[in-house]
Amino acid sequence: MTHARPSADSVHPAPIHPVPPEPATAAPPGHSPWRALSVVLLGVFMAVLDTFIVLVAAPAIQDDLRASDADVQLILAGYQLTYAIALITGARLGDRFGRKRCFLTGMAVFTLASVACAAAPGPGALIAARLLQGLGAAVMFPQVFATIQVLLTPEQRPRAFGVLGAVIGTAGVAGQLLGGLLVSADLFGASWRPIFWVNVPVGLVTLLLAAVLVPESRSPDSRRPDLAGMAVLTLALVLLVVPLVEGREAGWPSWTWFSLAAGVLALFGFALVERRVEASGGAPLLRPGLIRERSFAIGMVLVLLAYFGINSFFLVLSVTVQDGLGLDTLSAGVFYLPFAAAFFAGSVIAGRMARYGRRLLQAGALILAIGHAVTLTVVLCAGASLTAWSLAAPLLVSGLGNGVLVTPLLNAVLSRIRPTEIGMASGVLSTGQQVGGAVGVAVLGVIFYGTLKGAAHGDVTAYGHALAASLGFNLALAAALSALLRLLPRTAGSRH
Repeated sequence: MTHARPSADSVHPAPIHPVPPEPATAAPPGHSPWRALSVVLLGVFMAVLDTFIVLVAAPAIQDDLRASDADVQLILAGYQLTYAIALITGARLGDRFGRKRCFLTGMAVFTLASVACAAAPGPGALIAARLLQGLGAAVMFPQVFATIQVLLTPEQRPRAFGVLGAVIGTAGVAGQLLGGLLVSADLFGASWRPIFWVNVPVGLVTLLLAAVLVPESRSPDSRRPDLAGMAVLTLALVLLVVPLVEGREAGWPSWTWFSLAAGVLALFGFALVERRVEASGGAPLLRPGLIRERSFAIGMVLVLLAYFGINSFFLVLSVTVQDGLGLDTLSAGVFYLPFAAAFFAGSVIAGRMARYGRRLLQAGALILAIGHAVTLTVVLCAGASLTAWSLAAPLLVSGLGNGVLVTPLLNAVLSRIRPTEIGMASGVLSTGQQVGGAVGVAVLGVIFYGTLKGAAHGDVTAYGHALAASLGFNLALAAALSALLRLLPRTAGSRH
């Protein structure tokens, strides 16, 4: 049986998530803000881990369940899809009904869905359970940023975002490494199923700790959710994301183009619905005037471009080192450790140097561009003698650049948004991250696989050429990011 190559939509760092709309308040007596943050960061770790751990286990899942290539794509992409669709709704529910309550609810759903995944008798049941996991993550994840915004002071938040970035990078690599270990160990003859069972004890411990250590908070002016806006936006995202995830594997049939066109029309419909909600005195999901504000519009494009490049970079690198350069899944997980270490270091640096604002982001974009350029040079010079481990040193540079750029990007973009609109703005940025990642995957997939031209596994020269073409595109993206960052204000500052 041939193994489906996982869709690149499933390979990326964890996304940007909504932030609550009110300024920080002191933690209630008996509640340490850093303890509370540590607990909710377990939720971040689990959600990111589950993306990468399934990625490396996909061939074993396909063999054991006799799943088709399309089934495997849905197992991998379904989690990301429902997460993207429900993310903004999850943030607004936290504002209205309580962030702690929603975090607990999302974690409980995620944990129960993990049980369903581990016990799935066939591919259909596993796909359904993965969709449910995505919904749980969408309700849980926004509350993590709520904890940062509500419990920590503006001076403490950069440090918190630095820790968050470190958790994201660590979880991504840990997922690949742990997935390889668990599948290789074949515990109790269960093959891939332990990758989901491992979530259960961690989820139960997180629920217990969160119930005790995380204080409750709500938005003081939260109003009824914009159900009409949510419905139209959900339709638009489904129409856009599904063809972008499945189109390349399906050969871009006519339905993908019709779906993309309908998705664009649905976005226009969403704008009309939001204008009507605002005119009637309601609370729109997205205030129409927000997108016309210069700093936010630029920030939206920055997020799209940043994640456009990140997702696609992980895709082509993973395919190259495994199919082209011969690493097994466990070795591939080890291969990413230098990248994770550098990403961690970059996140810490970014957290401590947030006062430099735009200049810090530009430094990150420059370091990222240098990393891509050095990697491209190594690939071109090595030719047929290229090995995976010869790419490890350039990955240190790329990881550092990503850590310095990505970790503070949300804070920089949102720093000039009115406090009452931060939740709304960050939710839109979150969705933009998901869509940007999917578009990047589709575009770079065309470049990479078009250059590869169906070369056999182990053809180092062919895979090297395909990787070089992809790196050239990513280098251009990093240069575009650097140029666009010049349009942001020099330093972050709250807008009053």
